[in-house]
Amino acid sequence: MVVDMQNDFGSKGGMFDRAGIDISGIQGAIAPTARAIAAAHKAGIRVIYLKMGFRADLSDAGAPDSPNRIKHQCMHVGEVVPAPDGTEGRILIRDTWNTDIVSELKPHADDIAVWKTRYSGFYQTELDSVLQRQNAKYLVITGCTTCVCVESTMRDAMFRDYSCVLLEDCAAEPIGHNRPTSNHDASLLLLEALFGWVARSEDFVAAVQGRVAAGAV
Repeated sequence: MVVDMQNDFGSKGGMFDRAGIDISGIQGAIAPTARAIAAAHKAGIRVIYLKMGFRADLSDAGAPDSPNRIKHQCMHVGEVVPAPDGTEGRILIRDTWNTDIVSELKPHADDIAVWKTRYSGFYQTELDSVLQRQNAKYLVITGCTTCVCVESTMRDAMFRDYSCVLLEDCAAEPIGHNRPTSNHDASLLLLEALFGWVARSEDFVAAVQGRVAAGAV
């Protein structure tokens, strides 16, 4: 599962970058995530992308006085901006450059994409139904940001009895990144203690390659 690895969060010219937020950590997570996705594709493991994006009229962002709407206003959600690819972008609006997955992680035709409008991938989305149709029990989670959308999604997955493994080098969190103990580290500690497990991408890739070589997948 790839959480919100889209241009508004991880690309130059996206929402975070325009707001002056350091996206280097998110960009640093792209290469290991690409390797993990490639290993999953080779093993026939289904890859699901979560995408944060609102309708053009913001009708699914919440009422004007809702916390979700208020907290996103400072990020200028819905504002028309020039996109680096020459198109007319709109911050966090569906089907624009802004909500496209970063080019290095472009989904394959048979991957699944699920739109969401809140931090958790399970809130008022079809994600649980998608996973049930796949007979999924184990989720390998990557994406951004660690202590917000990734953690929210992993918590809700555990509440629904999915066993989750977060690949720590495939996740990043700009909030608190320059403090002695970052929010990323705090989330890893919490998630491994109570909501699932934490591993690294090379462990996942090696495990999957071993199963492929043994003919187990």
